Amino acid sequence: MAFFISSRDFLTLIKVRITGLVTLTAAAGYGLAPHPRWDLAFVSVVVGVFLITAGASTVNMYLERRTDALMNRTRLRPLPVNALRPSSALVMGLVISLAGLIVLLFIGMLPAGIAALSWVLYILVYTPLKAKTSLNTVVGAIPGALPPLIGWTATGAPLSMAAFIPFLLMVAWQVPHFLALAWMYREDYARGGLQMLTVLDQEGGMVGRQAVLYAICLVPITAAPLLGQDASLLGAFLGIGLSLVFVGFAARFALHRNRNTAASLFGVSLLYLPCAFGLMFL
Repeated sequence: MAFFISSRDFLTLIKVRITGLVTLTAAAGYGLAPHPRWDLAFVSVVVGVFLITAGASTVNMYLERRTDALMNRTRLRPLPVNALRPSSALVMGLVISLAGLIVLLFIGMLPAGIAALSWVLYILVYTPLKAKTSLNTVVGAIPGALPPLIGWTATGAPLSMAAFIPFLLMVAWQVPHFLALAWMYREDYARGGLQMLTVLDQEGGMVGRQAVLYAICLVPITAAPLLGQDASLLGAFLGIGLSLVFVGFAARFALHRNRNTAASLFGVSLLYLPCAFGLMFL
């Protein structure tokens, strides 16, 4: 087992695509705040959130290395194939996480505290729950929704009702997003011993209902900016329309639970998030 790994394995270890998406949502939260300053504070948010998320992903890989080895989707990750010592991955993840936290501390205690809370919930709560209860998806949506609040508070803006709109959007969006993914790989999750809802609900009736329910929640969330004085009617109505389209794909998956409808819902979810945040900027 080596201490050094290739750049490709390193990017896999830090889950670069997920880390990049999380960083973008933190940047969006920063831009949605009342008076964002496009200076060193913004750069610090991007760097800090990227580092602490990359570190959390690495520690997650360490904790789930045995489970990953059992699943076809993850068996070629760096730790299952012995491309890196597990202890080295753990140290790397903790050091990268600490570096990200230090960067965020230079911005303020509140954004750093929210980032630390997200890390703890993801590593110490969500990760072990995956092997114990199907509620892990809902619980995991909380740390996944905190990055926009990191960005918001990094501007110096106080937490307000407006700050929690992107947070709630992230919570509701993640459930159909991950249920679609979990349905596509439910045999893999069962092989790994993970208690996903898609494993326990073989027929998929509850899986479909959950996907539709949380997708429907996105409609009032995207309508919420209409309560503000400076709301854009066009942006809000486009956001509502976008959410209704998402509900349609979730309903299609609920009615016809197969890999194709799950893949369509998953793909649309990836498009929905940047589009929803983009409309919020209006």
